[in-house]
Amino acid sequence: MSTARDLMIVTLDVTPGRPVESGDLSLALAGAELIDLNTDESLTLDGDRILPNVRLPQTDPLLDEASAALLREEPYEPVEEWLWRRGQGLSKAYVAVLEAEGQIARQRGRWIPVRTGRTALVDSPARQRAGARWAAGEPVLAALAAAVGIRDLPVEDDPGLTDESRLTVLAAVHDAVMELEGVRQRRKIEDAAFDNIWRGQ
Repeated sequence: MSTARDLMIVTLDVTPGRPVESGDLSLALAGAELIDLNTDESLTLDGDRILPNVRLPQTDPLLDEASAALLREEPYEPVEEWLWRRGQGLSKAYVAVLEAEGQIARQRGRWIPVRTGRTALVDSPARQRAGARWAAGEPVLAALAAAVGIRDLPVEDDPGLTDESRLTVLAAVHDAVMELEGVRQRRKIEDAAFDNIWRGQ
């Protein structure tokens, strides 16, 4: 079970104070993939640069896809660039894979017995493992969840996070999510200004 899958399952399982933005989640999932690939030594980090090692086959298809997507030529890719490149639409890809595997199912309407667009987790060993990791407050999962707004936990405040490579990735995820939020806020301001111009005519 990968950290990215666990994060996806936790996101679907936990009701946050506000809905999780798919862009934020995609960035965090890309970061989770890097952490897992670093853990199994498929890559190392030199500062913020991703140095791929010999490609190892992954049992998780999306993690294997991530391994294949690593840039293998100098000067190598910075973590932040990976997050934006790999993260594009990644949350939808994880939902699609989990749905195809029967880990999640489309809910049926209350009054009309047709499937709706809402998804729900089914009870499965994967859900139980992710839930146990979440309940235990596993530092990496907790930090990724904090980055997307599920849990209020600054990365630097968790004493369980001491690995420099993990901290580098988690900090990059946090910065990328903040940057994306800044883009959203600018668009809101621009849209409001545009609406005001039209109303003023």
